[in-house]
Amino acid sequence: MNETFIIHGLAGLGGYLFGAIPFGVVIARLFSLGDLRQVGSGNIGATNVLRTGNKLAALLTLLFDVGKGAIAVLVVEWVTYDPFAGLAAGCLAVVGHNFPLWLKFKGGKGVATAAGVFLATAWPVGLAVIGTWIVIAAISRYSSLAALVAAVSAPLYSYYLSTGQNTLMVGLIAALVFVRHWENIKRLTRGEETKIGQKKKPD
Repeated sequence: MNETFIIHGLAGLGGYLFGAIPFGVVIARLFSLGDLRQVGSGNIGATNVLRTGNKLAALLTLLFDVGKGAIAVLVVEWVTYDPFAGLAAGCLAVVGHNFPLWLKFKGGKGVATAAGVFLATAWPVGLAVIGTWIVIAAISRYSSLAALVAAVSAPLYSYYLSTGQNTLMVGLIAALVFVRHWENIKRLTRGEETKIGQKKKPD
């Protein structure tokens, strides 16, 4: 078996396992906020942690979720000296957050983890994506809408600010983020989406 294939495979596996750590669930329990999967939307990300009313817990969840995406890329690149291995680890870290083994593959939507991956692989792209999210979220107060606009914009930012190899990775991650927001898209079109900081509206 080709040694490069093994390295990339192990990088991807490591990225998945690290990305699958449900920091939101862990932090919610440490702050005695209950099972995050039974709160609001049931999502394990920072936006849902914010629905508990604990801003510090939400901030910590955001930082850890961004961090695990960036760390997955940087550690693998540092160990292997292989940028493609870092890309593989980053992609699989986002997959891990979305479909964590530890939570029966029911995870988050990968926005913060994706931002961490983008920052680690091409920081101008990461900053542009984060900036887009902040602007749209500030205007609309919809986290999901901000995530969708940022996801659509990400491949364009990468095309102009990074390499073709990075752009392919960014496009794949952005597509996954978009698909994971399908229910949010339907709620947005019906005017039923919950704004940042609000309790989830009843179905």
